[in-house]
Amino acid sequence: MREPNTSVLVIDDEEMVRDNIEDILVPRRQSQEQDSISNAANILFDAPKPLLVPRAHNIPVFMVDKASNGRDGVKKIKEALDRGNPYAVIFLDMRMPGWNGLETAVEIRKHDIKAEIIFITAYSDRSIDEIVEQAGQNVGYHCKPYAPEEIVQLATKAVTDYNKLRNLEKLIESISSIGLNKHQLTSLLKNILDQLASSVETDMALIGKLHNNFDYEKVLSIGALEEKINIDELITRVKSIDIGKDEVIQVDELVLARMDNYSVFAVLKKQEKLKTEKMYLLKLFVQNAAQAIRNAELNEKLIQKEKLSAVGQVMGMVMHDLRSPIKNIRLITSLMREDGEVSDFVDLIDQSAEQASEIFDDFLDFIKDTPAKKLPVNLYKIANEAIKQTETREGISKITIHQNIAPDMVVNGDESKLRRTIINLVNNAVDVLHDLKVVNATITISAKTVGNDLVVTVSDNGPGIPSEIISTLFEPFVTRHKKNGTGLGLAIVNQYVTAHGGTIEASNNNGANFTITLPV
Repeated sequence: MREPNTSVLVIDDEEMVRDNIEDILVPRRQSQEQDSISNAANILFDAPKPLLVPRAHNIPVFMVDKASNGRDGVKKIKEALDRGNPYAVIFLDMRMPGWNGLETAVEIRKHDIKAEIIFITAYSDRSIDEIVEQAGQNVGYHCKPYAPEEIVQLATKAVTDYNKLRNLEKLIESISSIGLNKHQLTSLLKNILDQLASSVETDMALIGKLHNNFDYEKVLSIGALEEKINIDELITRVKSIDIGKDEVIQVDELVLARMDNYSVFAVLKKQEKLKTEKMYLLKLFVQNAAQAIRNAELNEKLIQKEKLSAVGQVMGMVMHDLRSPIKNIRLITSLMREDGEVSDFVDLIDQSAEQASEIFDDFLDFIKDTPAKKLPVNLYKIANEAIKQTETREGISKITIHQNIAPDMVVNGDESKLRRTIINLVNNAVDVLHDLKVVNATITISAKTVGNDLVVTVSDNGPGIPSEIISTLFEPFVTRHKKNGTGLGLAIVNQYVTAHGGTIEASNNNGANFTITLPV
C-alpha cells in the first residue's frame, strides 16, 4: 500500500474557475485569513458564526495543478506520467478555445485510461451518451454553477475510487509472481474476484477453463451463481460469444474476459455499460490469474515429477529384479509341455506371465520415457487383443464390448505401446462399470480417419469422469471410483500417445469418452 494519489488537474480557459476550484480543494489561504475574517465578523455582528468551517478529517489533502487549455492540459498529463505520478482526477471544462472538452478527453485517453475525468460546464450541449462513447465510461458530469461542497465531494469520491482501483490493480499484478500451491491460489483468487465483483457492482462471477473439446471446467465462483442461474445455459451463451483470447467485452448484463483458455464472466445487476477502467481491471485480472494458475500447475507438476522420479528409481529396481522370475514362468510352462502336461491351465499361466511381463516392460519404459518405435501396426488386431485380455477380468461377463474398426486400418506406431494404451483404457472402463454395478454396461472402441489424423475413441455408458479430477486425469496418481487403482494407468497412456506425436482428451457424454488423435 502506497500513499494515496490525490493529484488533481483543472483544465479550464477561465482563470477565475481554475483558481476557485483550487481554493476549494486546497484551502491554504483560508487558514491564513480565517482569523482576520472572524475578527471582522465580531465587529459587525453581535452573535457571529464562523464563516469558514474547518475541513473535516476524512477529506483528502489534494494537490492541484492547472491548465488554461486542452493542449496544455494533455502536456501536463504526459509529464506527470513520465514522472510516475499521474493525476487521479481531472476537472475539465467543456467549452474552450482550441480543443473543446470532449476533444481534450479523447486526447487524454490516448495517454491515460485510468484518471477519473469530471466535466464541469455551464452548457448541456453534449449528451451523456455522446461523452461516454468518445471519452470512455470513467467520466463524470457536473453543471455550473457549483457549490464548494459539491466539488469537494466529487473530488473525494473520484480520488477514493481511483486509489481503490490502483491498489486492486497492484494486487492483481502481483498474483502471477507469487509462488503458491493450487489451494492457496484459489483462496487468493476468490478474495480478489470478490473485490473485483464489488467494483463492477455484481455479486455473481465465475472463473472457468475451456478445454479443446469445449468442455467447461469451473475453477471457482462467487455468489449464488449456481442457485440463481442455469450454469449450463450461461456457459453455452459464453461459448457462443465471439471474443479474442486477450479481450474484454460486455453483452447486455454479461461481462466476459478471456485469456488463453481461461475466462472470467460476471453477471451484472443492471444492464449499464462498465467504465473503461473496470473493463481494463477485468482484463488484467484474467491475464494474471491465468498465468498464476499455470505457474501453480507447473509447480505442482514439477513436485510430482520429482516424487515420481524418486518412486520410479525404487520401483525400477524392484521391477527389474521381478522381471526375471516372471519371464522364467514361460520357461517353466514350456518344460511342463515337454513332460506332457498340456492343459488349459498351462495356457492360462503362459498368458498371465506374458501380460505381467508386458506390464513390467511398459512401466519401465514409462519411468525411462522410452521413445516410440514406429512401424506399421494393424489397429483392428491390437483392439481385438485388448478385448481378449479382458476375458479374465472380474465382472466382464456382464459387460458388452463393441469394436468399430475396419480390419485393414493401419497406423505407424509402436505396437506394444499402442496395445497397452487401448488395454489400459478398456480395463479402466471395465473396472468402473463393474465396481459401480452399471446396468446394461457397454464399452465401445472405434476408429476413423479425419483428414491427416487417425481418431481412436474408447467410450462407456458409466457415470462419467468426476468433474474435480477431469483436468488432472492424465497426471500420475490421480484415481477415483476404482478399488485397486494405482493412478498410473492414464499417465502411462498419455505418455505413450504423446510419444507418437498425438493427443488424448477426456470428456463426458453419456459416460466417459477418451479420444486419441494420432498422425496418419
